[in-house]
Amino acid sequence: MERITWDQFFMAQSHLLALRSTCTRLSVGSTIVRDKRIIAGGYNGSISGDDHCIEKGCYVVDNHCVRTVHAEVNALLQCAKYGTPTNGADLYVTHFPCLQCTKSIIQAGIKNLFYAEDYKNDSYAVELLKQAGVNIVHVPFEQYKIDFLSDEKLKLYLEMLTELRSRGASEEQLAPFEKRVEELFGLNISSMK
Repeated sequence: MERITWDQFFMAQSHLLALRSTCTRLSVGSTIVRDKRIIAGGYNGSISGDDHCIEKGCYVVDNHCVRTVHAEVNALLQCAKYGTPTNGADLYVTHFPCLQCTKSIIQAGIKNLFYAEDYKNDSYAVELLKQAGVNIVHVPFEQYKIDFLSDEKLKLYLEMLTELRSRGASEEQLAPFEKRVEELFGLNISSMK
């Protein structure tokens, strides 16, 4: 298996945190890092002791769920709660932050914002980040790079495609399957034939 970069490592942590989300609309995770050390993490969910969206449904006002605290703010609040400074730290988040989170990120002194997926990117949020000197970096999350069974899965898919080909499946019939395997594993099957 290929060794992942630090950015991919911290983004993977954010994706793991997103699995703890209690929001049914979008699962988001966030990791705060200083000197290649994780100092806090958060996910979007209800405040401690309150009902969760997964139990009671989202509490939507003006097309926003007001029941949840966003992942970025949860991570920043964790630092505040335990006295861990965020000034000059990096923040990794699964989705581009909303405007309110962006303002909190800037006020907390975050210097580098790494995000995996665009999500209703607010142009004013981008402008504010640039004005504040926050470096914005898109780090696509490649799940196959942290899949410990990816080699075995790829071998199985290739064996299945070979078997289908030997049973008379045409290249036209196999093309959509090969395309999907290429997307899942980030490779070019035609070069492997």
